[in-house]
Amino acid sequence: MTGKRFADQPEPDQYWQNEKRRRARPSLASAIGEVVKVNFVQNFCTVLEPMLRRVVNEEVENGLRRRMRSYSRSNSQCINALTPSTMQLKFRKHLTLPIFTGTKILDADGNPLEIYLVDTNNHQESRFSCALKLQVLVIDGDFPSRNNIIWTSDDFENNIVKERRGKRPLIAGDVSVTMRDGVVSIGDIELTDNSSWIRSRKFRIGARVVHGASHGLVIREAMTESFVVKDHRGELYKKHHPPMLEDDVWRLEKIGKDGAFHKKLASNHVKTVGAFLKLSVVNESKLRDILGLGMSDKMWEVTIKHARTCVLVGKLYISRGPHHIMYLNAICQVVKVVINGNSFSGKDIATINKGFIQKVVGEAYQNWDSLEVVDGLMKDTLRLPQGDTVDQYPSDHIMTVGMYEGHAFQISQTTDLAFVSTNDHVGVMGSTLTYGSVDAYNFSESSSEGEFAVTHSLIK
Repeated sequence: MTGKRFADQPEPDQYWQNEKRRRARPSLASAIGEVVKVNFVQNFCTVLEPMLRRVVNEEVENGLRRRMRSYSRSNSQCINALTPSTMQLKFRKHLTLPIFTGTKILDADGNPLEIYLVDTNNHQESRFSCALKLQVLVIDGDFPSRNNIIWTSDDFENNIVKERRGKRPLIAGDVSVTMRDGVVSIGDIELTDNSSWIRSRKFRIGARVVHGASHGLVIREAMTESFVVKDHRGELYKKHHPPMLEDDVWRLEKIGKDGAFHKKLASNHVKTVGAFLKLSVVNESKLRDILGLGMSDKMWEVTIKHARTCVLVGKLYISRGPHHIMYLNAICQVVKVVINGNSFSGKDIATINKGFIQKVVGEAYQNWDSLEVVDGLMKDTLRLPQGDTVDQYPSDHIMTVGMYEGHAFQISQTTDLAFVSTNDHVGVMGSTLTYGSVDAYNFSESSSEGEFAVTHSLIK
């Protein structure tokens, strides 16, 4: 039974229609809000429009510039392809290796790098009268490959090595130079990062003409040989070639700093290269015992060969006895013996009783600091047959007595022969080798016998 509806109660459909009409009527607040929104949008669009127009214009102009550069570059490449370049930049000499971060890069002679311009048609230097601006940069060590010896500028560009993220520029110093008359010397340049982080683990130094500065010429880029760059911390542990007498003994090959061999030698008072060499001359078996079984025969040969390239100073040490005077060099090798007024030098020393020599040398070694020290001056003539090398003579009779043009000059005490440590025969004639205050070696050629005569001065 349905409930009774009152007379003033509206019908259900009519109620909902009235409710919709009531909600549809906007309030004053909502009307004001709508007006504010419309005004804001209109004002915002008015402000935004010029900004958008400017951005669009800039992007369109940049796109057109890039397209025009690409077009002009492709055209220039086509023109250049028709007329291949015969001009190329080249580095004058190889680099001094090894190279460490933060150290000045020099050529093989220890001088600043030099770049020159060459005409590849006749392989002659070109004295180009106009100034050329060059850029010095770093190239991947694997470029160019064997199949890409003739590279393009794009190939060169694609193989430029940039610094790692967050690092300083990879190459620092005089990286922008001006070439005049076809040659330029590069001042101070250095690398700030090692080469271990790229695939080839090697760098090259490259140089190219700055874009637009070639006066219409196409000039190929220059590159050095590839090389490894080590952290400067490694320089502290670098071996010396040749070593010096006063160098720490770990500067020798196969003896690491603070390693087992270094500690064994130091505990036996063999702390310098000079001390190492003296003990090797006086008592080689004792030195081998100190190093122990850890140093194999092969390692020993490497170490002692390196040690014997040491440059000896022009000093001699005198051991005096009742009937003899013995002259020794800085590593306890016998240079001259005077017995009862009779003088023995060179191969003549081998005719003296070996036991007597060993006894006097051993006593001199034990009392080294008390020996008399003199400058050397002795006249003798040594001959070197052309083609003879250091490997043909017993290593235990070799003493290094000086340097000439970067080579250690050595004399065999038993064979009266002289040679340089690089296994080449002496090829310098009419020159004087000087060490200390003495002109010690005068090189001359004997035309009658086809030999190189060497007059040397050792003992006063």
